[in-house]
Amino acid sequence: MDVLVVGDANPDLVLRGDVRPRFGQAEQLLTGADLVLGGSAAITAAGCARLGLTTSLLTAIGDDVFGDITRERLTERGVTLIQPRTATGLPTGLSVILTPPEDDRAILTLPGTIPTLRPEDVTDEHLAATRHLHVASLYLQPQLAAGLAGVFERARARGVGTSLDTNWDPAEKWESIADVLAHTDVFLPNANELRAVTGEQDVEAAAAGLVAGGTTVVMKNGAAGARAWWPGGEASAPGRAIDVVDTTGAGDSFNAGFLAGRLAGLPVAEAIRWAAAAGSLSTRAAGGTAAQATRDELD
Repeated sequence: MDVLVVGDANPDLVLRGDVRPRFGQAEQLLTGADLVLGGSAAITAAGCARLGLTTSLLTAIGDDVFGDITRERLTERGVTLIQPRTATGLPTGLSVILTPPEDDRAILTLPGTIPTLRPEDVTDEHLAATRHLHVASLYLQPQLAAGLAGVFERARARGVGTSLDTNWDPAEKWESIADVLAHTDVFLPNANELRAVTGEQDVEAAAAGLVAGGTTVVMKNGAAGARAWWPGGEASAPGRAIDVVDTTGAGDSFNAGFLAGRLAGLPVAEAIRWAAAAGSLSTRAAGGTAAQATRDELD
């Protein structure tokens, strides 16, 4: 396969309109509701497959209706699902995304099976069968995080590229992942995540510290597009002007665009243009996968 994505997969229930709860048994009317494929890893995997990469997703899903929905959506998008085991007794994770009319959102997540993935679930056989390993939602998966440095070290020893998108830390503890980043080829945070992970408020300084260790930093910068720093260079790329329907998963589609560009042989400066375009185009419809970019659109 071209890409093995490791991490979270679950349904997203995306609610739009008057979504700020008013307790006291008040009933509020919505303008839209969609049950779609969610999880940073799952959306990234779907985006990679949409862009023509042979893609597998290693994830933990429960034996329940939400697990069935997740399996069905991944199959529809051409992603090969690898399940190391069933997390007996645990429900599949679920996220409820509240999207008000203004440009903002809130996310409520039931972890369920998401935290059960372990480092040993990423076997040497899996690594031998892929060109690139991408891990997502690290702070939702403490067991995996504890041994991810060793997983990445094994991957790089086999010539497999590595990339990481931690996503937000719900506990906001931002425990150090310096040992993981030491074995990471590409780190894909947004600006706030880059500041939080490094403890540096200036993104230039934050990126410089990681680049000094050999890691390429590709930062999602919202509507402004993207910035990247790597040993010996830096570049930026604009976003596209889009009539935004829903920003859910845009960062994950961004990741897919970047990985597709690099695996196609593009230099970093060109790959981040693909990434910025893929992230922008994904906002054209509700959910993270309905409007993901095609290879023709990025070309």
